Amino acid sequence: WLKCDGSPSPLRCRPAAMEDEGENEFVSEQVHEIAQQAVKQTLNEATYSKEKVNGWCTQISDQCLKKLCELGKPFKYVVTCIIMQKNGAQLHTAATAWWDLKTDGLLCVQVGNATLDCIVTIYACLLGDARSNVDE
Repeated sequence: WLKCDGSPSPLRCRPAAMEDEGENEFVSEQVHEIAQQAVKQTLNEATYSKEKVNGWCTQISDQCLKKLCELGKPFKYVVTCIIMQKNGAQLHTAATAWWDLKTDGLLCVQVGNATLDCIVTIYACLLGDARSNVDE
């Protein structure tokens, strides 16, 4: 977990149906863009290389966390990254959580090219101090 403190601005984890943006708003489009940019900057037109996968996963995860923290939102973030060679094998993944749908959320982004697939999952949980302001 990485705790990102900063001045509140529009980002709070909510289901997509809840669109009213407040100071603790999770904007899935914004988070999606952060993940996509991290993957594109790291992998660009890379060809799968088992020797480079660990470094790529670390770089993508670190870039996502850095950009998420720059948003200045009162969230804890978890970022996971999977990179798999395209070789005809199937990859199935799922994510779920038991949390407050009004304040917490997750986003999953898949980006691929001819030789690999990359899946980034970002979990965001509103911190306790900010959570008390949601109910007011």
